[in-house]
Amino acid sequence: MEIAVIWIPAHIEPSEPAVARCLSHLRRHSYRFAGTMRAPWETVEQTMIDGEVDVVVIADFAHLPPDRSPRIELASAPDGDEDRAVPDSQLN
Repeated sequence: MEIAVIWIPAHIEPSEPAVARCLSHLRRHSYRFAGTMRAPWETVEQTMIDGEVDVVVIADFAHLPPDRSPRIELASAPDGDEDRAVPDSQLN
């Protein structure tokens, strides 16, 4: 079972609607809930690097900083389509 945390940026108030949305997602995917983080993104990122969590769940794609890491990109297809970043919501 994968270990997941919910990340809610500190500026999001009230946080309860975001937490409720994330908890619903956790239940649907049977993740093991390890807690809610309100820390800076770099702290969340370090927990992933350190292998402490497998999944970070967010309530809204707009909550993520645009320069975040880790990052996954989809290379263009041989037919010449442009490279494009894959939104995290499409990775599930």
